[in-house]
Amino acid sequence: MGNKLYVGNLPYSVRDGDLEQAFGQFGAVTSAKVMMERDTGRSKGFGFVEMGSDAEAQAAIAGMNGQPLGGRSVVVNEARPPRSGGGGGGGDGGFRSPYGAGPRPRGGGGNSGY
Repeated sequence: MGNKLYVGNLPYSVRDGDLEQAFGQFGAVTSAKVMMERDTGRSKGFGFVEMGSDAEAQAAIAGMNGQPLGGRSVVVNEARPPRSGGGGGGGDGGFRSPYGAGPRPRGGGGNSGY
């Protein structure tokens, strides 16, 4: 069990300090971050809270999951590590040629006279 938690279904009005205050009742909050849209500055509706220990993180999950925060029932669980790679296609951005790994075949199809 890790001590970093995912917090979802957040109202757009919730900010870092609100998360820190809500989770502080379960132990030491090392960090609290609401994820924001880069272009608009608006909340994405989820964030991450890092607790001081695994035991505090477990207590926070038990105490906060499904509870109201800012008028919405929040979802709290252990944060998963970020996914690596760039699209799941072996590093090629996810593009898979229908012709296999080699270059595309040239010329007409079927019987070309050879």
